[in-house]
Amino acid sequence: MGIKAETNPSFPGLKPAPQKGRRIWWNLLRPHTLTAAFVPVFIGTAYALIVYGTIHVPLFLIMLLACILIQAATNMFNEYFDYKRGLDHEGSVGIGGAIVREGVRPNTVLYLAYSFFGAAILLGVYICMNSSWWLAAIGLVCMAVAYLYTGGPLPIAYTPFGELTAGFFMGVVIIGIAFFIQTGAVPREVTLLSIPSSILIGAILLSNNIRDLDGDRESGRKTLAILVGQKHAIMVLAGMFIITYAWTTGLILSGIASPWLLVTFFSIPKAVSAVKGFIGKQHPLEMMPAMVATAKTNTIFGFLFALGLLLQYLM
Repeated sequence: MGIKAETNPSFPGLKPAPQKGRRIWWNLLRPHTLTAAFVPVFIGTAYALIVYGTIHVPLFLIMLLACILIQAATNMFNEYFDYKRGLDHEGSVGIGGAIVREGVRPNTVLYLAYSFFGAAILLGVYICMNSSWWLAAIGLVCMAVAYLYTGGPLPIAYTPFGELTAGFFMGVVIIGIAFFIQTGAVPREVTLLSIPSSILIGAILLSNNIRDLDGDRESGRKTLAILVGQKHAIMVLAGMFIITYAWTTGLILSGIASPWLLVTFFSIPKAVSAVKGFIGKQHPLEMMPAMVATAKTNTIFGFLFALGLLLQYLM
């Protein structure tokens, strides 16, 4: 616990603030990322309520907790494997810092991640008992992808497919499962409804990779941001936001969702600030507000999306 903080190389003289007690473990969870885990559960469950008029509340809550545990474990694997590969240091931004700044033993972080996976599996057993055992196979695939995102010989996060993988599994798959455990089916409309959330989850990863572009390039990563360059990566991010709102409009025009879904447009200013926050910035700390804005766009949009579905049900 007594590691001395070193100066951030991008901002000489700036040292990360030391953390104490529970704050260390809270930061290790990377709480700003957890919304990407529970927002899709809200969306899938809200649409199930529209279609069937009722939901199984215990299944909803247990699914919610299981997804949060898996996301938190993924963050811990990220912390552990990036440390093992020498990518994280005391001046790194956007990390929990439990290992490199607070002196927590790497194996402690790894075992804690495994324990979160174990708890999620136990919750998954309850979900399967009340829905379908086919979900056990899907759940194990999701957990394997969560581990391989930064673990294994070729981590997904080191390739151009990180955004696509995260968006698919945390958007399409989680929304589909959340709907299925309530209804026993996954119609085409559910997949179409999951696209905006999937895109925004991918946007969170892209914003992270834009911020870390220089360091990732030095470490040999081949992320999408590195392949297209910072300027074009920002354009891709803007395009993802545009497609998200255009797709939402399409859901309304096609009759899949009601005009209440237009409430999601209240999140547009945050998306605009995210894109503007990256333009002209070079240092990771300068880009942190833009990355936070991207994550908040996903959170605000997701909650408003679920709210729009609930208003459709109530009205």
